[in-house]
Amino acid sequence: MRIMGLDIGDKRIGVALSDPGGIMASPFTIIERTGEERDIGTIFDIIEQREVGKIVVGLPRSMDGTVGQQASKVEEFVEQLRHHTQIPIEFRDERLSTVSARRLMQRTGRKAKKKPRYDAAAAAVILQAYLEEGR
Repeated sequence: MRIMGLDIGDKRIGVALSDPGGIMASPFTIIERTGEERDIGTIFDIIEQREVGKIVVGLPRSMDGTVGQQASKVEEFVEQLRHHTQIPIEFRDERLSTVSARRLMQRTGRKAKKKPRYDAAAAAVILQAYLEEGR
């Protein structure tokens, strides 16, 4: 079963997918936010095409562990996702996932002509941590 990782932001949603065996996460795509209904539709297109059986969503807690404004926005978006599917959706603490993704991309020598976007890589960091925790 393939698992989808999501890093949900105000402007973009980073998407990562696991391999079918659920061992390794890879960045998949970045969804530019255009409206909740369209964003959800795009996510479900990927779910259908890639046969996703579970979704793991990064929850951006504050450094002290509390749920702040951004985490509340993510929870509201996920609630809308849940209204449209029976696929299990789990939260995963994502503190510092973007920082980790940026460092990982820099170490692997990935260069971008434009300002790099780390959203899909951050989703992969979140998903990989989830996969490793499950082993």
